[in-house]
Amino acid sequence: MKTLIAILSAATISIVICKAEESTAPPPGPVMEFPGETLDQWHGFTRHQFVVDGCQAWVVEPKQALPGKPWSWCMEFPNAFTDRCAAPQLLAAGFHHVHIAVGNTFGCPGALRHFDAFYDVLTKAGLAKRGTLIGISRGGLYAYRWAAEHPERVSVIYGDAPVCDFKSWPAGKGTGKGSKGDWAALIKDYGFKDEAEALAFPGNPVDRLEPLARGKVALIHVVGDSDDTVPVAENTAIIEERYKKLGGEVRVIHKPGIGHHPHGLKDPTPVVRFILDHSGPPGELRQR
Repeated sequence: MKTLIAILSAATISIVICKAEESTAPPPGPVMEFPGETLDQWHGFTRHQFVVDGCQAWVVEPKQALPGKPWSWCMEFPNAFTDRCAAPQLLAAGFHHVHIAVGNTFGCPGALRHFDAFYDVLTKAGLAKRGTLIGISRGGLYAYRWAAEHPERVSVIYGDAPVCDFKSWPAGKGTGKGSKGDWAALIKDYGFKDEAEALAFPGNPVDRLEPLARGKVALIHVVGDSDDTVPVAENTAIIEERYKKLGGEVRVIHKPGIGHHPHGLKDPTPVVRFILDHSGPPGELRQR
């Protein structure tokens, strides 16, 4: 009996020690790793910051990635109206969230080359082959122009008051305010010889929807009906009409009486649900 008591006592001590070690063990570290990275926190999630193709880039990890590792990519203004524009909610649902800073370059050809390099890094790190692009304001040019070049890499475009025709903004050739300085910068970034060449350019988002429709890219826009910076009639309404005629799926959420700001929705659940329903293996995503 004394021997049995000694054995049980020793076993109890071992269990206590193991439990103590478990309770003091550090939490698991980040799953991903990139050359030369630094780590910080972004809205409560681990963010990897590193350089790609000479540009600052980052990837935010979810606490529990969904099967297939779907991702969202905010093309411009990743820290503007963040809680209203779906990214934290998508992270909580198991998406990775990414960004590369190419500057105020309006989706020009040079910017698209940086996006190609970043995409290669993302997929080599194990992220899904197709993702969701978030185009906020002028970010619509970035999202749509890159997606038109690579529709096989995109499952959803979420445009939030997105610029879909640079003749509307920044050129200001319609009813909107325009921006003289941004228009001059765009002409330079695209390498146009003059304004006439820029205005005749056939590569605006409103002009290049066929590749997206063929690739079955789903579109969702959130717009303020009183937007006088990026007027709905000159941008989103044209996308909606043309995409439906092409047989593509598009949903537009209107905000009556709202202008260009604030972006997003007080409750972005409708956008999050649309993205979840159109990303990766839908059956797996809806079960999470």
